Amino acid sequence: MMIWKLAYFSAVLLGALTSPTQPRTTNTDEGPCRIYNSGHSADCRGGQLDRVPWKQFPSTLEDIDLSYNKLHAVHADDFLRLPQLRILQLQYNNISHIDNDAFKNNTLLEYLDIFNNSLLEIPASALTPLLNLKKLFMSNNLYKHATLADSFSKFVKLQILSMGGPLVMGLKKADFQALKNIRLQGFAIKCSSNISYYEPGSLEVIQTKQMGFDMAIDQRPGTLLHMLRDLSNKTFTVIQFRNLFEFMYYMGEEDIFQGLKDIVAHQLIFHRGKFNENLLRMALMNLQVAPIKRLRLQYIDFARSPTFVDSGAGSSITDLVLDKLDLWYISNPDVLRFDWRFTWFNNIKNLSIQYVYFNSVPCDAWVEMEGVEFLDVSNNRLKNEFIFNERCDYRGTMPNLHTFNMNTNELTSLKDLSLLTREFQQLQVLDFSNNKLGSAENSQDCIWQKNITRVIAHHNQFVSAALHCLPTTVHYLDLSYCQLDQLDMTYFEKATNLKELLLSGNKIKFIPSKWESPSLQSLALDGNSFGVISKASFQDMPQLSHLKAGNNPYHCTCELHAFIQDTMSKGKVNLTDWPWNYRCYYPEALLNTVISKYFPGKVACDIRLVIIICVATTAAVILILMLICYIFDLPWYTKATYQIIKAKYRAHKEKVAEESGTFTYHAFISYSHSDADWVRDQLLPSLENHRNPYRLCVHERDFMPGRWIIDNIIDNIENSHKVIFVLSRHFVNSEWCNYELYFAQQRAMGKTFSDVILVVKEPIDPSSLPSKYCKLKKMLRTKTYLEWPQQVNQQAFFWAQLRSVLGKPTMTRGSMRSVKSRTSSVGGVSVIGPLIEERQSEEAKPNADKQAVSKIIKRNNDELSNQRQIPVVAISLNG
Repeated sequence: MMIWKLAYFSAVLLGALTSPTQPRTTNTDEGPCRIYNSGHSADCRGGQLDRVPWKQFPSTLEDIDLSYNKLHAVHADDFLRLPQLRILQLQYNNISHIDNDAFKNNTLLEYLDIFNNSLLEIPASALTPLLNLKKLFMSNNLYKHATLADSFSKFVKLQILSMGGPLVMGLKKADFQALKNIRLQGFAIKCSSNISYYEPGSLEVIQTKQMGFDMAIDQRPGTLLHMLRDLSNKTFTVIQFRNLFEFMYYMGEEDIFQGLKDIVAHQLIFHRGKFNENLLRMALMNLQVAPIKRLRLQYIDFARSPTFVDSGAGSSITDLVLDKLDLWYISNPDVLRFDWRFTWFNNIKNLSIQYVYFNSVPCDAWVEMEGVEFLDVSNNRLKNEFIFNERCDYRGTMPNLHTFNMNTNELTSLKDLSLLTREFQQLQVLDFSNNKLGSAENSQDCIWQKNITRVIAHHNQFVSAALHCLPTTVHYLDLSYCQLDQLDMTYFEKATNLKELLLSGNKIKFIPSKWESPSLQSLALDGNSFGVISKASFQDMPQLSHLKAGNNPYHCTCELHAFIQDTMSKGKVNLTDWPWNYRCYYPEALLNTVISKYFPGKVACDIRLVIIICVATTAAVILILMLICYIFDLPWYTKATYQIIKAKYRAHKEKVAEESGTFTYHAFISYSHSDADWVRDQLLPSLENHRNPYRLCVHERDFMPGRWIIDNIIDNIENSHKVIFVLSRHFVNSEWCNYELYFAQQRAMGKTFSDVILVVKEPIDPSSLPSKYCKLKKMLRTKTYLEWPQQVNQQAFFWAQLRSVLGKPTMTRGSMRSVKSRTSSVGGVSVIGPLIEERQSEEAKPNADKQAVSKIIKRNNDELSNQRQIPVVAISLNG
């Protein structure tokens, strides 16, 4: 692009070169210019200014852009206060005058652009102080002569100079004498479209590497002979001719390009202008013997020559050897075979044909391009049938081609491309990006050249199945922006040499779990649609060292955090776009959070720690439960509860019908066998032989023979209105009494009444009771109870109190079970004997059994206290 800046041949090109890199903003409070870069730069571009706003400028300014305004003049005080000024852009104004003292205080100025103004003469006096000038653009003004003043000889630092304008009618030998001792990097001269004179030797003194001409020689074609003679025996990097023939095609027979053979240049450019078949042939004939190695024809209006006759003897251009030939924006695609042959391509190494819009490639064209190593036919709207002809025999064609660029066309068939290129023996790089390739129906039975190592296919329309049709020998594959939503692992299993893969900008929803690519070193997955990535995602890519995976809707989970931590800690894989392109998409609370700032808890993410905590917690709970069971004898309570349920189930099966509302007995008497005499001699006669007798249940008399003892106890407690406990030290030590106490409490809890009567036969200290009798101890401490008096005169009152507590005798059930027998006196029936003996034997058991009974009583007392307090109705004989 340096040639455009040097040449300054058109307003469009120069406007593009000098356009600002930052957008225009106006500070209305302080002035029309935007001051930035700590007061070192001012942007006044396109502000409709008709004078320089010098009052707004700080003295520290080094760079001012005043282009695209309406300035008419530059005055002496406009830049007087800016001694640090180094860059000044004044192009595209209407400046017709510059004061001689305009830049007298700007001696550090290095860059001055006054292109495309209305200067009537070269401002030599104003420029005199600027001895540090390096770049001066003053072409496209209205001065009529290109003569430089002697003061220009002092610009020894000058590197780039453009001058001239549409009113410069020609060049004289004395015009550039001031530059004879200055070595330039670039020089450009513009003259009138109707040049009227050119003195030979005008350009002899110019010493530059890049030379640009903007002049039309339509009226004086011979001028080109003198210009090329002045440039002979010099070495240039670039020579450019713009609008060499602007209005008419050259119809003469004189070879005006014959001077090219004496010019040493790296590149020759013809920009715009009219070329016919004869003129182009003249240029190419001389280039065959010239040392110029690069040729570019761009924006050329090409036409056939009516005087050209094809003799059939072959092309006149057979020995053109170029490193690079560019044919860009040619109006007529016939330029490709301008003399009806393609032989001028034979010894071209790098051939670029862009924006020519040819619609066919004859079979002989491929044969003639045997020397082409790099072929670029991009930007030509090519279709499959334009570039691939099934009638052509491609065997042996393009023997040296290693790079084929077909991007930005309208190709749709991968199969046709493979058929075209499969005979190109040296083909290594294939670029078919920006096409319409990748459909399933046009991506079958592809056969590729085995030397292809680089495929560029971005901006196509691939489906997953079309991956099968890509070359598997590639080292580099670019499938960015191809609308892929998933990957076919079969292709990557075959592409064993793949080292760099680009999949940016697709719609890939997940990373395959078994993605095996042993040679892959660089992978780009940014801008897709997957949210999950883990350490296992790339575990089958042992050579992966560069990964680009930002701009995806990541789910910020422990799995993602583990991947990031593992990647950062090992340092094996470099996340090239980390960290700002990695943000959370889910959960909503973390939306747009930078992943580098996402730190989940260790307990939530470390599965080993979670297992340890769970195992430890479970073990602790089990130990606590075991301790509780040991302390409160939970197994005993469970066994007792099981017995209750089992007994109730048996009772349910034995009952034919449920009788409700009345009881078989007024009271159930629970006592120890050691207290049986007192029960038989005192308690039973006092209550049963009374005028209004009570029906009482005692185990020695009323338990049904043949039934389970537990069943008898539960059944008779259930069928008794009240339960009387005769408390003594023997009662506490009796296991059956403990059972009866426990079952009575269970009945009270189940049926919502609490007629439990405590009769203390002998004094008991509640604190001396075992711990399992917590409910009984609480009742003895907090409730009044009936205490058997030892004095005979107080016993009558005791019986009165007991009968009061029992209440008035009511009718009991009219019929008893047929199998139950009742005796008039304790032990009157011999069948009760075994039952008594069983209770006696049970009461004689070791303390271990007694403790078991006590535990069930204690536990149930606790349960009852938590659910419903059993009110104990009792009257003290002493109270």
